[in-house]
Amino acid sequence: MPLLTTIHENRRAQIVLGLLVGIVFGIFLQKGGVTNYSVIVNQLLLTDFTVMKLMLSAVIVAMIGFHVLKHYGYVHLHAAKGSIGANVIGGLIFGIGFALLGFCPGTVAGAVGSGAMDALFGGMAGIVIGTGIFAEIYPRLKTGLLKQGPFPAVTVQEFLHLPLWIMIAIMEVAMIGFLVVLYYLGF
Repeated sequence: MPLLTTIHENRRAQIVLGLLVGIVFGIFLQKGGVTNYSVIVNQLLLTDFTVMKLMLSAVIVAMIGFHVLKHYGYVHLHAAKGSIGANVIGGLIFGIGFALLGFCPGTVAGAVGSGAMDALFGGMAGIVIGTGIFAEIYPRLKTGLLKQGPFPAVTVQEFLHLPLWIMIAIMEVAMIGFLVVLYYLGF
């Protein structure tokens, strides 16, 4: 773990590593086709499941990888407390932007990287404007609406009181099963 400790303590290494991971992530999004406006819109219309298939494939691999790294002490799980108010506000902001533009923050960055002008002028401008608006109203929201309906920091496994690897197996089978169903339905 000395390498990980070195990276954790070196801000420049974190920035470079984050940039490299972001570039690779953008390449995967672009190669997977999810930086294409029509693919995103058709996912929202439930006629093209490319986005869901790509994301589920990533979650299937990452879930096992994360827990293997956790088992060997390379990463630590820390679930965050939440609230219904914060989730509703966050979901509305994300959903409105997603529905209006056809991109989420990750896919808009990938689309800009592949030269999509609508993502550059609509998406990046929307991110900047939306962030500015949220930053302006956040002080009023943080003590009121965002705190409504708090819930504890509990993982699905803790909530269901199941052993970790049983929960992982159930989730993996469910996600793979869903992908198989999509395949047989012609999506």
